Amino acid sequence: MDRNPSPPPPSCGPEDEEDLGGGDRIGSTVYSKHWLFGVLSGLIQIVTPESGTSGSADEEEQADLAEEMENEICRVWDMSMDEEICVGILGNMACFREICESISKNEDHGQVLLQCLCDSDPPTLLETCRLLLTCLSQTEVASVWVRRIREHPSVYANVCFIMSSSTNVDLLVKVGEVVDKLFDLDEKLMLEWIRKGATRLPGQPQEDSEEQPVFSIVPCVLEAAKQVRSENLEGLDVYMRILQLLTTVDDGVQAIVQCPDTGNDTWRLLFDLVCHEFCQPDDPPVTLQEQKTVLASVFSVLSAISASRAEQEHLKIEEGDLPLIDSLIRVLQNMEHCQKKPENPSESDTEEPTICGPTQDDFHMKILKDISCEFLSNIFQVLTKEKVAQGLKEGQLSKQKCSCAFQSLLPLYGPAVEDFVKVVREVDEALADDLEDSFPSVKAQT
Repeated sequence: MDRNPSPPPPSCGPEDEEDLGGGDRIGSTVYSKHWLFGVLSGLIQIVTPESGTSGSADEEEQADLAEEMENEICRVWDMSMDEEICVGILGNMACFREICESISKNEDHGQVLLQCLCDSDPPTLLETCRLLLTCLSQTEVASVWVRRIREHPSVYANVCFIMSSSTNVDLLVKVGEVVDKLFDLDEKLMLEWIRKGATRLPGQPQEDSEEQPVFSIVPCVLEAAKQVRSENLEGLDVYMRILQLLTTVDDGVQAIVQCPDTGNDTWRLLFDLVCHEFCQPDDPPVTLQEQKTVLASVFSVLSAISASRAEQEHLKIEEGDLPLIDSLIRVLQNMEHCQKKPENPSESDTEEPTICGPTQDDFHMKILKDISCEFLSNIFQVLTKEKVAQGLKEGQLSKQKCSCAFQSLLPLYGPAVEDFVKVVREVDEALADDLEDSFPSVKAQT
């Protein structure tokens, strides 16, 4: 017969009740983690009994334990009726490939899971996104979920609503990881989501107040990035990568720059990150190691916005050129410092030299360098005589900084460097001569 869910196990005293109200509680439920782990440990001991036990007394004790454990297992079963815990259990099970495939290929299960994104309970949403991410990360079933999400129109609205309104950092990071994975897996889906936000022109009033709001993907991503910015660097990295993925298609770039508010909001947030938060003058160079991926994404998006300045006159970004030059050159300086080998290696290093290929860190550093150099060369090409004079006066374009920049830019970006030196010569001929003496390849072609 059907049973009503059992209440949580009785607490022993006030201290236990206090624990349940804090870190010992499972999500938003009143179930105790300590109690659950105890039940599961007891169950493991029962199914793997120690050898050598015998006798009627032992059998009697085992029977009493079995009855007590049966009651506890019933409570665990009742816990699984909680939506958050139920989805969490599925998420854990989906870590096994066979089970993940079984869950994924069942259309009813898929529809129910996507419907859970409509829930208002943050823990349930968190577990739902975790399960979705697990399934999307399985090569064998990823395409099934992409198709299902494309056919389920409410997913876009629910995801945008979470990103634009939630203050739960863990949830925002996880839903960001889902969006990042989706965009990386399927460009068509990304384009569909970009265009859904363009169904209503920027600033156009919504006549029917009862109509569901039309979300635009970029403002939602920006809002989520602002929420996770100070609390979770990995989460910020995820949202910057989403913006970078958007800029890989023209529709995505236009979604950022066409609307004055969105374009300027994106520029201000990213400009503030690179000029006032990351890779600051007082930071040790090694901090670049933990910031390299997020910086690569930020510079990539800023570069895409900067390249649109001629067509989008409403973008107020010119004043950012010199501070960005300063930040880009500092990144290149720190990168050079990080890649230097120690002059006096220890004896242990010299005794057994090892040969190894490029690491993942080396790969990400190269990406950051390539993006930084391209962005820096683009800024050099749009600098006016007045801006160069200002940069020389304020120190962003000192001989030392220009030399550092040239070392990274040459020879690939030779034409941009040559054009820059020509403008420098109009302002400070002596500095231009010094730079040409230090870099003969520039002098030979000017």
